[in-house]
Amino acid sequence: MRTLVALGILTALLSIIVISPTFAEKQQSVTEIIPIDDSLALEKTTLTMNIPSNNKLPFGFVEGKITNAAVEYPVIIQIYKGNDAYHFAQTDVKADGSYEYRFRVLDSNSDRTIKIFEGDYTVKIFKVVNVPTTVK
Repeated sequence: MRTLVALGILTALLSIIVISPTFAEKQQSVTEIIPIDDSLALEKTTLTMNIPSNNKLPFGFVEGKITNAAVEYPVIIQIYKGNDAYHFAQTDVKADGSYEYRFRVLDSNSDRTIKIFEGDYTVKIFKVVNVPTTVK
């Protein structure tokens, strides 16, 4: 019986995820390179994220791929609402240079839903990259 209930809940969640429209679209971003030393630089990408008031999805995410990722440096993600710090996180970079961070947008307890994120946010993503060497 428990297996049947769990399967029903899983099916319902999957149908919501598959059927629901996504709330985040590919955004325009601004990227700047800040040198650290001769071999490393900090790549700072700034973009806007909008979570609509009618959002039904429980999670949001930040993802990307780093071309010249420096080994053993995590990606730092900072989310601001206006000028106020709202959510900070870090995530590891995979061997292929990709990264992904998921965060809760809605919190549902019993019959109450709390909107953790709603409206416009500025997202700053910091990645440590290897500086390409030039042939002399």
